Amino acid sequence: MLESFEEIYKKYGPMVLRRCRFILCDEDKALDAMQDTFMKIFEKKDFLNDVCVSFFYTAATRVCLNKIRADKVRFASRLDDILKEVADSRTESGEETQFEERFTATEFLNFLFESEDEKTKQIAVLHYVDGLSLEETAERTNFSVSGVRKRLRKLREKAIESVQ
Repeated sequence: MLESFEEIYKKYGPMVLRRCRFILCDEDKALDAMQDTFMKIFEKKDFLNDVCVSFFYTAATRVCLNKIRADKVRFASRLDDILKEVADSRTESGEETQFEERFTATEFLNFLFESEDEKTKQIAVLHYVDGLSLEETAERTNFSVSGVRKRLRKLREKAIESVQ
């Protein structure tokens, strides 16, 4: 029979946290990953007969790698970076007020979305603003993941072309 959750947490928690810290190099992300690792194991506790160190080590590694992949997809090329480039390129003195920054960003987004359909706008907002993954965005918009990826790529290319 599987040990109680508290016993497992006390026994394997420090090792899982060390592994998460090593992979993620960020204390907050490591703590989140450790918690996710134990939650995944706890959710499947009925199917587990016995656990060992390598099981936790592997589970922690997988959770961390999935977090890294999700962060890359979610934050790979955010519109904020592109907007900052546009704002920087339009500033002569190098000092803009918050109003000017907002106006520049709004102006750029209006230009960027003027020839796009509503679905593309919705996809961009869900992915870049709300931070949903490609899969979550596809599910909400009834598109395939490749369809979402294609629309976002075209929008990014249009934004980059307009900056250059």
